[in-house]
Amino acid sequence: MVAEHLEAVSRSLPARVLLLRRTGGGGTPGTRRVVMAGVSLPGGGGWLEQLVVDHVEDLLELDLAGVAAGTSIGGERLLEPVYLVCTNGKHDACCAEYGLPVARALDELLPERTWECSHVGGDRFAGNLVCLPDGIFYGHLDPDTAVAAVAAHQAGRVLAPNCRGRSALPFVAQAAELLTRETLAIERLEGVRFLGVHRDGDDHHVRFALADGREALATVRRGVDPVPRTMSCNTTPAHPPTHELLALEVDAAPAPRVDADPIRGSDEP
Repeated sequence: MVAEHLEAVSRSLPARVLLLRRTGGGGTPGTRRVVMAGVSLPGGGGWLEQLVVDHVEDLLELDLAGVAAGTSIGGERLLEPVYLVCTNGKHDACCAEYGLPVARALDELLPERTWECSHVGGDRFAGNLVCLPDGIFYGHLDPDTAVAAVAAHQAGRVLAPNCRGRSALPFVAQAAELLTRETLAIERLEGVRFLGVHRDGDDHHVRFALADGREALATVRRGVDPVPRTMSCNTTPAHPPTHELLALEVDAAPAPRVDADPIRGSDEP
C-alpha cells in the first residue's frame, strides 16, 4: 500500500521517489527518515528538509502539499547539500558494481550527507551521483572523481568532464548547458542560468543568462550515435542519443553604469 501511494505521489507532483540507505547499514533502528528536496535552478529556490517517522505506514499521512507549492513540508531544514549514489544492482548490475565504491568513498568524506539510493536513471553513466538540492547529476564516477565532484560542488563549481546536467531541465537543455560551459570555460555553478528553449526541426535553440550579464544562444542538434555501444550491464549494445553544438552566439556585455559626480552632481552649467 505504501509503495503504491508513493508511486501515485510521484506522478501527481511530479517528483521522483527514491529509497535511501546508509552505506554499511548505518542508521537509527526502528525509525525511517524522509528527505525532501525542492530542486533549484541558478538564482535560488532550492531547499532540503528531513522528517523522522516511526513506521513506514506514517508516510500515508504525510502532507506533501508543500512540495507541490515548492516551499516546505514542515520538516527540519537542511542547510548543507546531500549526495545520493545509485547502487541499485537489481535494476542494473553496473549501478552496484560502480556505485558501491563511490558510495563508500563519499561516506568516508561526508557520512552524514551521503546516501545510497535506488535507480536514478542513466544506467550507462554508472557510477551515478545526484547533488541536492541543485539537482546536478554526475556520471562515470570512480571513488577519486566522485570525491573531486563533491569538492567542486561544495565550492560552487561544476566538474565538467563528469557532469550529466541539471535534473530540472529538459535533456536537450542539459546538453546545451554543458556544451556552453565547455565552450566558454564556465565552472561556476551559478554561472549559467537557463532562460528557455525553442525547437526548429532537429535543432534546438537554448538561451542562457551568464553571470557577467551577457546572454548566450546555443543551437544544438539532437542525433543518434551511429556506433552501437554497451549501454549498461544488463542490455545489449544500442545507439545512444548525441547532442552537437552547431553554433553559440553570445551577446555583448552591457556597458558599465556611470553615476553622476558625487560632488557636482552634473556636468551641466
